[in-house]
Parts: sequence; C-alpha cells; structure tokens
Amino acid sequence: MPTTAPSSAAEGVGGTARHTLADVTASDGSLRRFLHGLPGVDAVGLEARAASLGTRSIKTTAKAYAIDLAISMVDLTTLEGADTPGKVRALGAKAVHPDPTDRATPATAAVCVYPDMVAVAKEAVAGSDVKVASVATAFPAGRAPLSVKLADVREAVAAGADEIDMVIDRGAFLAGRYLKVYDEIVAVKEACGTSARLKVIFETGELSTYDNIRRASWLGMLAGADFIKTSTGKVAVNATPANTLLMLEAVRDFRAQTGVQVGVKPAGGIRTSKDAIKFLVLVNETAGEDWLDNHWFRFGASSLLNDLLMQRQKLATGRYSGPDYVTVD
Repeated sequence: MPTTAPSSAAEGVGGTARHTLADVTASDGSLRRFLHGLPGVDAVGLEARAASLGTRSIKTTAKAYAIDLAISMVDLTTLEGADTPGKVRALGAKAVHPDPTDRATPATAAVCVYPDMVAVAKEAVAGSDVKVASVATAFPAGRAPLSVKLADVREAVAAGADEIDMVIDRGAFLAGRYLKVYDEIVAVKEACGTSARLKVIFETGELSTYDNIRRASWLGMLAGADFIKTSTGKVAVNATPANTLLMLEAVRDFRAQTGVQVGVKPAGGIRTSKDAIKFLVLVNETAGEDWLDNHWFRFGASSLLNDLLMQRQKLATGRYSGPDYVTVD
C-alpha cells in the first residue's frame, strides 16, 4: 500500500525525512554539498530509456483500463487571463461528468484555476470527489516577495482550495541559493495548513540540465512537497518523458531512503491518449504500482481529456464520434 502523504510541513520535513536527512538542510553549505553530491545524470541513457519505454504496446483491455486511469488522473486546467466564472463552472461540470452520455466515465482528479476562481470551482464540483487545485506564489514567474506569495496561498486555501501548485524561484535556484528556495517551500507548506496538499513546480524547461532537475526534485521533497511538478505549461519546453522519468526515479529513491512517498505531476504538452499511456508506462516501470493512483500521479492538462474521451468512445463502439462529442475547453 502507498505510504501516507505528509499532511503538514511537520510531517514532511519534521517526520521521517528530517529523521534520516536532518543534517542536509542544517545550513546552506550542507544543502549545497548534498544536492551537488547526487549522482550525475547520464543524459543519453536517460533519454534512451524514456524512448524505449515509450515504445511499449498494450492490449485492448489494458488500453481501456489505462484510458480510464488517465482520465482519473487529469487536473483539468484553465489558467488564462480571460477566464470567467462561467468558463470555470463549465470546466467543473466537465470534471465531475467528463462524458454526460456515459456516467461510467470516471471523474477527473481535480480542476486547476487561479486563486480568484477557487470559490467558483469549489461550488461547481460540490458533492463530488473532484478536488480544486489553485496555482499560487505569483504563478507562473514566481517573481514576488515571500509575503505576497504566502498571502496568495492563504487566500486560495481560505477560498477552499484542496491543493496548491506553487512555483519555485528559478532565479534563486540557478544562482545556487538553495536554502532560500528550500525555506520558501517550507513556508508555503506551512501556509497550506493541514487542508491543502502542496505541488511544487520546477519549470524544468528553465532549469537547463538534467542534473538541475534531479537537484530540484530532492530539494522540493526535502522541504515537504506532496507532489513535484514539471512545468507551468507557460514556457516552450514542458513535460517530457525524459524529465518525468528523472523525477519518478527521484521520488522512488526518496521513499526508499526516508519512507515518505511523494507524487509526480507532468504538465504541459501532453495532449493525446497515446502520450498519456506512455507516461503511465514510465510510472509503472520506474516508481511502481504504488504511484498508479491519482493520489500520487497527475496530468496537468487542458486538451488531453478530450482525446481520452474520444479514444474511450472508440474502444466502446468501434468508431470515432463526431466533432461535437466533446466540449471545447
């Protein structure tokens, strides 16, 4: 059975992780030594393994299961300046009943919106198991004072957010100011309280190297992240099989060392059922079955759900539906 996720900063940082890695975060120097002491990433080997796993074929019955599993892992997302309450309500209705003609279709894991839309989203999914996630901490750039970031988080939680998706200060990280990034994650985790899980976004496309992605993964987990997430979806390079594989290796190794399980969320650029299934194969073959659940793995997506629904209907009827079968998000 999966290890229970940390429900607070005290558990994630002060529990098992702190017991086994207490000295790592004692100072900027010790944290730097630990992060730079992690094994270097063999980029060629990583990309070759990700590509190899992406060629796996699965049978029809397994494909049907995988599509339903993927639907249940989607964080159905709208993060646009033109978002309106009506659009968010429609998104919430779709999250609860992705296919109104087939109530056997699983609900998505969550809807993900800006903080000012949390209350609207919460009302739209009321009575269901769909969570409301909110981006925060000056998303997507993360360029704001810590006080502003924490106010952003607290307002989203007060409005009913079940999950907070924060962005790290990539400038501080790339400058080697690891303790500053660590302290901000810890503070945001504390602002989440006991009611909201924390996803920490690295913006892997801006971290330049696989070694940096590995370091960011461990830094986020040491600070108490419940999930580590690839991207905001707002830059050119978002989730890839290779960077997600690397993060899956990190959460696997972190649990082996600390006993604490952390989730993974690739986001941005995953648009087709074929893509989603490739990522599920990565999860199964790298982290293992414990992560094949929406408590531990998510897709950050807006258009992916439509293709999953189309493919699900194709498997059930043998034909694709017309263009009006799914709503345009």
